[in-house]
Amino acid sequence: MKSITINGSQRESVGKKSTKALRNAGQVPCVVYGGDKPLHFSAPELAFSKLVYTPDAHTVVIALDNGETYNAVMQDIQFHPVTDKILHIDFYQIFENKEITMEIPVKTVGTSRGVLNGGNLRVPYRKLRVKAIPSKLPEFIEIDITPLKIGSKFYISQLKNDDYKLLHPDNVVVCQVRRSRLAVVDVEDEDEDVDAENTEETTTDAAATETSQE
Repeated sequence: MKSITINGSQRESVGKKSTKALRNAGQVPCVVYGGDKPLHFSAPELAFSKLVYTPDAHTVVIALDNGETYNAVMQDIQFHPVTDKILHIDFYQIFENKEITMEIPVKTVGTSRGVLNGGNLRVPYRKLRVKAIPSKLPEFIEIDITPLKIGSKFYISQLKNDDYKLLHPDNVVVCQVRRSRLAVVDVEDEDEDVDAENTEETTTDAAATETSQE
């Protein structure tokens, strides 16, 4: 997983007045949890743009002006209700031998048969909660939708991976192709249905012949 470096300064005072002064100066007050004690620091709001305003998942290297660095992940962020300016960010310090939980984006690849025939692709989960040690965290979870026909569903159980654990029930639908008014009959599906019907008729005729011979 890619990492973003945030250059900041450790905060000595954490009161309301100092916090307000930081925000007025274009700085964002932050806290890093998970270590021996909470670490308070601040950084320019622009420093967080590549971390906050992106659908991708990243780890963070917090580089302070005193030379100390901390590996972390963003846990929570607060925005101003009117201006949408970043008010506060919480981080969680990570260690290579300890598992962490992150929301990882879902990426679909391929062209679905069902979509080509007029179906609608639905992806209710754009991100999935994943638990793993930092080195095993994926940048994204890839799903090949090529074989999905109209009415097909892709479940969490189909995403099993030895490197990380998905924190969702196996029967959760990650994506599906739903029928629409413009949908057409899939020729391959129609052929399959015909073959099934022919097989069933052949079996029935054979059974009827055996009965009459008896």
